[in-house]
Amino acid sequence: MEKIRLYCLPFAGGNKYSYREYEQKAPPSLRVIPLEYPGRGARSQEPLLSEINAIVNDLYQQIASETTKGTYAIYGHSMGGITAFLLTRKLIVNGMPPPVHLFITGTMGPSAKSRSEKKRHLMEKQKFIEEIKALDGLPDEILAHDELLDYFEPILRADFRATETYSYQQAAPLQLPFTVITGTEEPMTIEDIHLWQKETSFTVDFRQLPGKHFFISKYPADVLAIISEKLSVQPKSISNEI
Repeated sequence: MEKIRLYCLPFAGGNKYSYREYEQKAPPSLRVIPLEYPGRGARSQEPLLSEINAIVNDLYQQIASETTKGTYAIYGHSMGGITAFLLTRKLIVNGMPPPVHLFITGTMGPSAKSRSEKKRHLMEKQKFIEEIKALDGLPDEILAHDELLDYFEPILRADFRATETYSYQQAAPLQLPFTVITGTEEPMTIEDIHLWQKETSFTVDFRQLPGKHFFISKYPADVLAIISEKLSVQPKSISNEI
């Protein structure tokens, strides 16, 4: 049986290795393929990109030729949710086969005005790090080590600049299903989360899992179960609708 490819896009400060556990725990019918932004992880020798369209163009170059090779879906967490959405739109505009499903976790709809209210990428270092910690914007294993924070600071600033300077451009709703999953303790309003509905002609499946922003690290099996369910593979999940 053909494996469905799931292209996974990292969160701010993340890299392709952020999805290692997802690769390990994926069901047999799903092939998890993490993508890499420039300037980190496997591409750490390349310059960082700090403009959202440049990042999306890079992602497009990574997978455009692969979209003709069978069924695939796209998944992104936080910043990755926005880049996943914009990448999907770019693929469709350019006449490439679309994903069968778009999975988004840990982020509000792209039109949410609150996304760009704070210019965190312009803050001095200590204030910037405090903001990241307050947002639960990095996994605990990084937040606990100053030397790791020093390494990730320029990456985070570039990523935050990309999302905080992103200018939403309204377009026709996409003709494909979305599933949006958030943590029960994330500092986002239901109204901002439900702005995803305007981006698709399908009824969005809104879900919640327990926890803060990095619930995806605590419940990888449950995130994968939801993805599998929506792709008609091994339906099983502990999530609840919101």
